[in-house]
Amino acid sequence: MENAAHIVAPCGNHTQTIILLHGRDSIASEFAEEFLESQASDDRTLPEIFPTTRWVFPTSKIRNSARFGAPMSQWFDMWSVENHLEKNEIQIDGLRESVKEILDLIRTEAVLISPDRIILGGISQGCATAIHTLLYGGIRLGGFIGLSSWLPFEPEITTTMADNMAWSIDGSTFVLETPVFLSHSRDDDIIPIANGKKLSTTLEKLEMVVSWKQYEDGGHWVNEPQGVDDIVSFIHSCRRVQLDEEVI
Repeated sequence: MENAAHIVAPCGNHTQTIILLHGRDSIASEFAEEFLESQASDDRTLPEIFPTTRWVFPTSKIRNSARFGAPMSQWFDMWSVENHLEKNEIQIDGLRESVKEILDLIRTEAVLISPDRIILGGISQGCATAIHTLLYGGIRLGGFIGLSSWLPFEPEITTTMADNMAWSIDGSTFVLETPVFLSHSRDDDIIPIANGKKLSTTLEKLEMVVSWKQYEDGGHWVNEPQGVDDIVSFIHSCRRVQLDEEVI
């Protein structure tokens, strides 16, 4: 990728990697610092709860905004965060380029650890980019975490993928088997919660297993502490699935 990822190394043996994409007009180090300071109900942070996790935060390129007429950090250009279908043709080039970059990053991480021990995700536009990466990348991962987001090109994805419910590299690794966690707060004043619900229902229609959580407050961010607790539970559940598959 053009910009180096912000990486928080594991303490001790490396058992899993979590790749998280920041939102629009943000950067990896800023997102990483704030996200990893979020606390669960026992006051612990995610690095404290998962000390053997390698945290990877990629940074998007600087792209010109058609609406604001100025360059900004974004995974792809877009006209409206409230109505993501408006002028969505301006999203295509940046989204395609960013998906390729994130897939390259996943492949790099997969040299270090098995893909089923890699969790992908992000917040806002970062999540929107990450879910496209998951759906079109053809790699079954250990899990997906999406916060305060939506699904770009939802009608096209629904039509295309409904005709082919098993996207894979070798015919046995199915991307749609990747478990998904999605959360959104009702008081999010950036991305309407209806957009997050639509993302959840669309993935469920594709027969993905989705854990949807909504909160009364939290804004355009992670709800604390319950939202952090729910993320922790999801990561633990992904690990249990990995252990079960290893036994089989």
